[in-house]
Amino acid sequence: MTAGALDGIRILDLSSVVMGPLATQMLGDLGADVIVVEDRVGDINRAIGPGPVKGLSGVALNLMRNKRSVQMDLKKPEGRQAFLDIAATCDVVITNLRPGPLGRLGLAYDDVRAVRPDVVFCQAHGYASDTDMANAPAYDDIIQSASGIPDLFERQGHEPSLMPTLVVDKVCGMAVMSSVLAAVIHRLKTGEGQFIEVPMFDVVTSFLLVEHGAGSIPEPKMSVPGHTRILTPWRKPQRSADGLVHVMPYSTEQYRIVFEAGGRSDLAEWSDGLTREGRFAHSDRLYEGLNETAGALTTQQWLDLCAGHGIPCTRVGDIPSIIDKLPVVEHPVAGSYREIPSAVRFSATPASVRRPAPVLGEHGPEVLAEIGYDQAAIDHLTNTGALL
Repeated sequence: MTAGALDGIRILDLSSVVMGPLATQMLGDLGADVIVVEDRVGDINRAIGPGPVKGLSGVALNLMRNKRSVQMDLKKPEGRQAFLDIAATCDVVITNLRPGPLGRLGLAYDDVRAVRPDVVFCQAHGYASDTDMANAPAYDDIIQSASGIPDLFERQGHEPSLMPTLVVDKVCGMAVMSSVLAAVIHRLKTGEGQFIEVPMFDVVTSFLLVEHGAGSIPEPKMSVPGHTRILTPWRKPQRSADGLVHVMPYSTEQYRIVFEAGGRSDLAEWSDGLTREGRFAHSDRLYEGLNETAGALTTQQWLDLCAGHGIPCTRVGDIPSIIDKLPVVEHPVAGSYREIPSAVRFSATPASVRRPAPVLGEHGPEVLAEIGYDQAAIDHLTNTGALL
C-alpha cells in the first residue's frame, strides 16, 4: 500500500463526539498514526445510533477508523503521566476540552510543551479563550443557534430551525484539520511548534458571513445582511411532471432556455430580470418561476434538455439510496459494514483505511510498550485504574 501524505506524523487525539474525531479521522486517512485517548465509558460517538456490537455504532465504524484506542483515567496521576509520556512521542495533540477542564487535568499546552517543545497543540471548543464565554459548554446545536442559523431560516419564511445535520461539528472539524496541517508545514520548515485555538462560534460565523454579510459589510451599510438568492423560500428542488428535479440555470441564456421549454415566454423575455444584476435583485421571482415551470416536463426530459445546453440539473437524491452505493467491507469484530470513502483523491499519496475502528481500549498496552513501558509498568497502570 502506498504511504499517505502524512505518513510519519503521529497525532494524539483527546477529543470526543464528532468535531475532533472527524478531524483526526481525515488526518488518519491521509496516513497519520492517530492514538485516541478515551475515558471509562468511551467516546459518545460509539453510541450514536445502532451498531452490530456494543461500542461500535454505525457512526463509530467510520469515524474511529485509522486510530488506535487507549483507555485511561486522566484524573489519576499515573494516567496523566502516561498521557504526557505518549504526548512526548507525538507531533500533534488535538483536544476539544475547554480551557478550564484541560487546565485542571494539567494537560494544557504548556504542560504538553514541557515534554514536547515542538508540539503542534490544537484546542477546539465553543468560544474563544479571551471571551467571557471561554468555559461555556457548547455543542453543535448551541453554536448553530448562537451563530444565527435559526435567524436565516426565519428570514426564509420558516420557523426558526437548525440544519438537519451536524454542520457546526463538521465545518469546525475541517477547520481543525486545515489549521493542523498548516502548523505541521510551519514546523517542517522551521522546527517550531505552536498553539492553535479553533473557537467553534468564530468558525461558523465567518463561514456564514461569506455570503450573508452581503451589503452590510461596507461601511456605511448598504443593505441588511443576507444573500437574497439564498434566502428566497423558492430556493429548493422543483416538482416536475413525474417527481422531483433540481434545475439551476446560471446565466441569462440558460434561464431563457429553461423558461421557453416550460412554456413561460413571459419570463424568458424579461429583460430586466435576466441581466446579471437583475438575477440577484429578482431572485425570488425567478426561483418562483422555476418552480412554476418545472411541471411542464418530466424529470428525464429536464435532465436531457439541460445536458444538451450545459445547464446544471440533477435528480433529487435520497440518503438510503446513497448509502446503498457505498462499498461493503469487513470489520474483524463488527462484521460487514459500509465504508464512507475519503472524499479527496491523490495521485501519488492516496488516502486509505489501514486500520478498522478499534474496540474501546484495544491498543493501550501496545502503545505504552512502544514508548518504553515494560510489562511491570503497564500492569501497575492497570492495577491503579489509570489504564482501563
